[in-house]
Amino acid sequence: MLENYEMVASLEEHLSPKPDCTSRLKEGLFAQGSTEDDRWIDDGTVIKIKVEDIEQEVPVSEEEHQSLPRRQQESILSQTSGHEIVQMRGQPSRRHRNYFFNPEWEERFCFVELKGKSMCLLCSSTVAIPKKYNVQRHFETHHSAFSSCFPLGSELRKKKLEELKSTLAPQQPQFTRPAAPCKNTTIASFKIASLLAKRKKPFEDGELIKQTFLDAGDCIFDGFSNKKEIMSAIQKLQLSGNTVTRRIKAISSDLEHQLQSDMQKCIWFSLQLDEAVDVTDSSKLAVMARMVFSDLSVKEELLKILLLKGQTKGEDIFQAFKSYAMEISLPLHKLASISTDGEPAMADPLNGFIAQCGKDESFPKFLSYHCIIHEEAVCVEVLQFKHVVDTVIKTIDSIQAASSRQRLLKALLEDVETESSDLTLRAEVKWLHPGKVLPSFLNLIEEIREFLKSRNQYVEQLDNKLWLVDLAFLADLMEKLNSLKAEFQGRSSHIADMMASVNSFQGKLRLWKLHFKRKSLLHFPSMQRVGGESEFDFQTFVGHLETLEEHFLARFHQFTGIEPAVAFFINPFGPVNITETATSIADIAQASIKEIELEMVGLQNNFVVKSNYGDGHFWDRVDPQKFPLLKRTAAKIQSYFGSTCLRESLFSTMKSIKLKNRTRLTGDHLDGYLRTGTSSYTPDYDKLANDMHCQASH
Repeated sequence: MLENYEMVASLEEHLSPKPDCTSRLKEGLFAQGSTEDDRWIDDGTVIKIKVEDIEQEVPVSEEEHQSLPRRQQESILSQTSGHEIVQMRGQPSRRHRNYFFNPEWEERFCFVELKGKSMCLLCSSTVAIPKKYNVQRHFETHHSAFSSCFPLGSELRKKKLEELKSTLAPQQPQFTRPAAPCKNTTIASFKIASLLAKRKKPFEDGELIKQTFLDAGDCIFDGFSNKKEIMSAIQKLQLSGNTVTRRIKAISSDLEHQLQSDMQKCIWFSLQLDEAVDVTDSSKLAVMARMVFSDLSVKEELLKILLLKGQTKGEDIFQAFKSYAMEISLPLHKLASISTDGEPAMADPLNGFIAQCGKDESFPKFLSYHCIIHEEAVCVEVLQFKHVVDTVIKTIDSIQAASSRQRLLKALLEDVETESSDLTLRAEVKWLHPGKVLPSFLNLIEEIREFLKSRNQYVEQLDNKLWLVDLAFLADLMEKLNSLKAEFQGRSSHIADMMASVNSFQGKLRLWKLHFKRKSLLHFPSMQRVGGESEFDFQTFVGHLETLEEHFLARFHQFTGIEPAVAFFINPFGPVNITETATSIADIAQASIKEIELEMVGLQNNFVVKSNYGDGHFWDRVDPQKFPLLKRTAAKIQSYFGSTCLRESLFSTMKSIKLKNRTRLTGDHLDGYLRTGTSSYTPDYDKLANDMHCQASH
């Protein structure tokens, strides 16, 4: 006991030149109210200093600590680390010490703690013992130049450290193995839900798919050593109707976030709007977006399905759209064009949707035009062939009401797209597909007569020669218009493709008029079958074609102003009227004609630029520094909708999923279903699964 006491006394004597340090050390080792002898306990074998009885830490500065002898430094470290100093009698002292990583070392010495070790961010080396001396010596020996490039405390150094730490993410320990099967099952349910939407199937089919897996798996995996585990994994699939509904909603939300991100990134976008009434008589406005990016790549996506309540006038549609645009912070200053179906609510020059947009200061100057979505209906109304259409619809409704003659109904609709064949046909021609139904109706006219007679439902028009001639003319014309519509189905088509198709159709109208004037039915085969050429009043049909031609000129008059510009961007090195083309481009770019002319001449005479022409990616490689106005205008024209493919896909899906047994699919569920079923984006399934609380199916 005395020997140990003398050791402590000598320690105090050694520290006497530094009274501040010594006094604080003494206060820490010997608390108030205790004697020095009371602090020593002799159990006969081991002598211990009971450090846990120390009432306060011994605050010693780094400079004072370094000035002490090495043995005394270690003694202080042992005390402040909360461990006991253990000394066996007659043996050298043994000290048990724990060292802990100091977070301050990250910025000072570029060290982090990874998997319990102190690792250098600069070279990935580790130190065995996390002591300041060790990490400081490594940093100053191997990376002394780092501080000169990235000064301590600077933002530059902080950013560099964040970059270095980000590379360690894959190395961080992840305890996901126990949850992996659950996560995989959740991802599988997301993918199946997405497939159901893309195949236009009801939510409840998820349970059928699961049962199919179970029944098939029981046979396929018979004899497999891990059959039990496989069947258990299938059994855990979550595919109830409610679960599929939630999955599609989550997928749609993820896709919408991707879309909104792209809307902010794109340099131009255009909108295509179409109003529709489904089988529940509820009005919906489909808003589609076509975006073009800095590399001139293009994406077409459903922006939103807006429910229209009450009246659907132009102002009502505008208010619904404006509210949504404000809600998602739609960058309207990037708007290049709006295309619509040409209905009065959209196209009325005073109160239509387009007029309302033009009056609003939030909207820039934009091109507006009518896409040929409902041209068949418009042409029927323009040509005043309602007497033909009404009779056909009434007759088909009679056939549909007679369940015994479903074969005849299917024959009538065999060429109509499958998802529409079971719908209740409406009076509106856009639900009728006249380009497909009218030729079929004419071909089955004899069988239709017999059916109606058997039910005592005589229709006088079916035996009227003049009515049959009108039917034959309309059937041929609708078939030709249907072909024109098919040309508009290429997704991401350029506006030039639509303009070329319209110009071509107008040329054909002039050709058909010429044949009628010559009393030739060469291009109207249905009229040839109905009767001889001498029985027709050809001048009447010439008048119908002239009316249709005038309608086309009025409907697509906006194309006339932009045609020179579009032609130039399709073929910039062809013969061109510089002044006329520059005027057209300047109107689109909202720039001076003078600057446009200079860029056009510079481009056409630059043989280096010309050498890149011809591979379909010419404008992608045009230098925006040399030709900024032309490059920007090329992107703007690229953003114009050149097809109705997305619209057709949307409404085809809507008609399929909104059958009478699924009319409750409304609001956000409909929007989510359509978005999931038509989007070109890929859902982030891993993120979606991580955001869910994995639960096995019961």
